[in-house]
Amino acid sequence: MTTAQEVNDVAIVGAGPGGLACAIEAKRHKLNYLVIEKGCLVNSVFHFPTNMTLFSTPELLEIGNIPFIIPTAKPTRTDLLGYYRRVAQHFELKINLSEKVQSISGKRGAFQIQTSGDKVYLAKNIVIATGQYDTPSLMNITGEEREKVSHYYTEAHPYYQKKVAIIGGKNSAVEAALDLYKHGVEVTIIHRGEDFGKSVKYWILPDIKNRIKKGRIQAYFNTTVAEIKEDLLILTGDDGIETELANDFVFALTGYRPNMGFLRNMGVEFDPKLTPVHDEETLQTNVPGIYIAGVITAGCEASKVFIENTRNHGTKIIGHINGTNV
Repeated sequence: MTTAQEVNDVAIVGAGPGGLACAIEAKRHKLNYLVIEKGCLVNSVFHFPTNMTLFSTPELLEIGNIPFIIPTAKPTRTDLLGYYRRVAQHFELKINLSEKVQSISGKRGAFQIQTSGDKVYLAKNIVIATGQYDTPSLMNITGEEREKVSHYYTEAHPYYQKKVAIIGGKNSAVEAALDLYKHGVEVTIIHRGEDFGKSVKYWILPDIKNRIKKGRIQAYFNTTVAEIKEDLLILTGDDGIETELANDFVFALTGYRPNMGFLRNMGVEFDPKLTPVHDEETLQTNVPGIYIAGVITAGCEASKVFIENTRNHGTKIIGHINGTNV
């Protein structure tokens, strides 16, 4: 095992927009820093649906005062990936990609980070900016482990003329259902609630409801999936009646949650809504020297947090670290 002897003022876990914003601020304050990312740059954005167009305008997604210029009003996933590559290159950010953090031990001023690269890094402070997209909320039902089940939606083409079930009733579920339908897929939505979630974008609600009303998309509300079999699903309604649904593939878009085990191992506590306990002004957790940035600050209410309203996390965190002279 190799130990990097340099002591970083801050080690940042996660190279998403929040992690990059923290790295930019650390560099501007002339702090020693390192970003460690288990996947690719902005890994969560990379796993967005392939043809996704974001609702936000480019200027609301900018970090580091680097202009985000595109020829259209709304950026696509491809635009966003290109932008964050340019940002990382412009600032020449120190990022270790494809290196997973296995454990963090120690205390403020003397943390040790052990990674899958068989290395140990030293840091005075830690920023956890891992997001939630890598940890889907499992349904814990028989058959969920089958290869035909995915918790991530990519694109419609492979499912042309197939029977696909979408489990969930929020934005990701509705958008996936509409995209699949428009590409010749037989789509069924299964949702345990009586209607779609309140967070569903208002401009797509009429579209999905009209498709359901006309029978183009089938929908089961107040219904759960009891079992996933090779060629069908067993559904259970609130009335206890079971229904068999022919099926080729399942997208279980039931949401995501923070990696609680990883955080708890560091001593981070959670409130009843599974939000890591932290100071809103400094974003420091109950563990001195450990900070959180980005969507992870919202716990299981990730729909309330976006790139737009977390861009200042780097300023808050690095300002506090620099100001306290830890």
